[in-house]
Amino acid sequence: MTKSYYPVSIAGLKRRFPIVEIAPGVSVVVFNMLGDTEVVVHAAKALAKKMPQNIDVLVAPDGKSIPLIFELSRITKIPYIVTRKVKKPYMLGTLKSEVVSITTGQPQTLWLDGKDKNVLKGKKVALVDDVVSTGSTFKGLRELMKAAGAKIVAEVVVFTEGDPKKWRRVISLGNLPVFIDK
Repeated sequence: MTKSYYPVSIAGLKRRFPIVEIAPGVSVVVFNMLGDTEVVVHAAKALAKKMPQNIDVLVAPDGKSIPLIFELSRITKIPYIVTRKVKKPYMLGTLKSEVVSITTGQPQTLWLDGKDKNVLKGKKVALVDDVVSTGSTFKGLRELMKAAGAKIVAEVVVFTEGDPKKWRRVISLGNLPVFIDK
């Protein structure tokens, strides 16, 4: 790959993100908003405008989406819940879902605390993440929401990745390409 960075616009904010080979001949744009408050604030403000108004709770997986869901919650006044990747001793009555993360290539478990399960029952939720690549994290979150009795009304990300047609139902600010050497 001759390019080492890919230029993006996040609600008018310009950034360049590295292009990294994740498998032989396959490279992706690595979007990591951790530590970039300006990106988080711009993205949350733009996504809040695109989200439906009937959301009761925002739900995100543990990790890079936490600053985004916090800022979305602050702007919209909608409470948020974060699923965990590791079950903590204080988590009682948990639900779990197995996914394979594109980031690690390894099986990963998403855990929903029992106290959060009770909050979600009968609620309309928006799933929130930084990027949707394969959809496996959203699949795991969907399973958890079904088990908790919540209804998903939106899936929200800063960027989709790969074929944009695959993500038509996902609310996003843009699409990141996947580079395949031929």
